Amino acid sequence: MHHLAAQWIVGLLRDRNIPFLICGGLAAKGYGSERDLNDIDLFVPGEHFSSVVQAGQEFVSKAAAHRQEEGWDLTYVQFKYEGIKVEVGNADGPRIFDAGNENWVPLYIDFSRYATMHLLGLELPLMLKDDLVRYKSALSRLVDIEDIRAIRESA
Repeated sequence: MHHLAAQWIVGLLRDRNIPFLICGGLAAKGYGSERDLNDIDLFVPGEHFSSVVQAGQEFVSKAAAHRQEEGWDLTYVQFKYEGIKVEVGNADGPRIFDAGNENWVPLYIDFSRYATMHLLGLELPLMLKDDLVRYKSALSRLVDIEDIRAIRESA
């Protein structure tokens, strides 16, 4: 089902020429993680965020809002497509909780820095491996530690 949800969101974004960057578990999968995906996480530039929310309106499962949860401080919307959660973050000003230093730090999303990978039947722009490992290291949740280990082992 993840491939259907990915095709849906990528189609929605590409039809509107909206740049995006895949992060989270799907990006980790591109670099060698083999754990089951919980959801599909990606960022879009802030100026496009409201049009993404509008375009996917019928599939919204968590309204677009600023939230601070699970080590994240950002504005995002959650869609549910074919039972799969698709979380689209606004790239303007997200922060993550650096577990080692116990403080909030900015997460810079640079849409010019990506690796194109073939995943779920699509060519996708993934956050660069070093950037992904850096933010997952800061968050240091169990799922992040698992992803980092798998990424390093497959390198």
